[in-house]
Amino acid sequence: MRIIIIGAGPGGYETALEAAKRGIEVTLIAGGPLGGTCLNEGCIPTKTLCHYAELIEQMSKAEALGITSAPAFDLAKIQERKAAVVEQLKGGVAQLMRHKLITLVEGCARLVDARTVAVGEERYTADHIIIATGSVSASLPIPGADLPGVVSSKEILELTEAPRRLAVIGGGVIGLEFASIFRSFGSEVSVLEYAPTILPRFDTDLAKRLKLSLTKRGIAIETSAQVSGIAAAADGALTVSYLSKGAECAIEADTVLMAVGRRPNLDSLNLADIGIEFTRRGITVDSNMQASVPGVYAIGDITGGMMLAHAATFQGLRALNHICGEPDGIDLGLVPAAVFTMPEAAMVGLTEDDAKVQGVPVKCLKAQFRANGKAVSMDDTDGFCKIIVAAEQPEGSAAPVAAGRILGCHLFGPHSADIIHEISALIARGATIAEFQSLIHAHPTLSEVLQSAARA
Repeated sequence: MRIIIIGAGPGGYETALEAAKRGIEVTLIAGGPLGGTCLNEGCIPTKTLCHYAELIEQMSKAEALGITSAPAFDLAKIQERKAAVVEQLKGGVAQLMRHKLITLVEGCARLVDARTVAVGEERYTADHIIIATGSVSASLPIPGADLPGVVSSKEILELTEAPRRLAVIGGGVIGLEFASIFRSFGSEVSVLEYAPTILPRFDTDLAKRLKLSLTKRGIAIETSAQVSGIAAAADGALTVSYLSKGAECAIEADTVLMAVGRRPNLDSLNLADIGIEFTRRGITVDSNMQASVPGVYAIGDITGGMMLAHAATFQGLRALNHICGEPDGIDLGLVPAAVFTMPEAAMVGLTEDDAKVQGVPVKCLKAQFRANGKAVSMDDTDGFCKIIVAAEQPEGSAAPVAAGRILGCHLFGPHSADIIHEISALIARGATIAEFQSLIHAHPTLSEVLQSAARA
């Protein structure tokens, strides 16, 4: 069997490696650097900057904690370290791709038919094709969006000096992470979000509390803000105009980050000519990640669903399992997500609003990090935990979910991105809150906040 995979991001290269381990010949076509957006201009470089921002925040507390050391940093040297991290990991991926059953082809691919892909003048054929071309940064179609000083998430990663004033258009994951990073780097930061809350897909309580926490750090956040244009002054300053509650408003900035999401990278694939169904939101796929043309699959951001590297990886595994005729227990609807602000935020499963829409009665169990011994010892107590549990229904009613079953968890606080996976595993196994209450946790640990909530 032979497979062609178009795209060398996490979904593409990890699927290629797994296929090769199963004895399948793979042609992996990379239209850009190995590792894709995640490794080169997304997850990894951003989290490297997050790490240094966190160090700066910790150092800023040093004197109050008895350590006399004034925080100082060199953003240019931080950028050098970030680049070294990316190169190290790219080298590791390149080494893995030297598998004898993987042929790496560099270039832009286009589909010729359901079994053939062209790269330049060369053509490659296989039994199955997996499209994993990812996504690209989106931008608002407003006046001034192309002015110097208006940058994308890729370009802001290369700054060697922190702007004095940074305006962030978009209060989603990308926008908030950069807002948090550059606030630590000393920038005056303002965030403009079109929706009524930041992090529109996250739990409402979490979003409100995180907004309050970020505001206390000095980040100005304006929600229900419709950005209408960007203008440049003679001195190079930028003015971002927006509507808020019917009033015309404006903020000044030296740099403007356009962080309004990402769009599927559909360009050049030639999808319509071979009958593959797609919309501007991405390629249409079934539960096995198969497109409308049999034998062609699509995974990751190109499908327009959860644009997360780990989602793409497991979607690739689902597609490969379907190709091989192997069933699996992967629940593609249960994908944890994290926001690497300070403090971190993370979620998995249903939100309280989701449960209401689905008609599932729930109870919400909550606990605060300020009551957690480890968090107190770390002087990092800002945060809370909220566990969503199916509630009892009136006698005689048809319960869609058994009472007591854990349905979701929403965290913000230190190391939330790591802690969330315990609840993810429990939800995947259909665990109840009573079963979770009986699990012993080490003391003192941050994960005890989950137990505190479970016993609330």
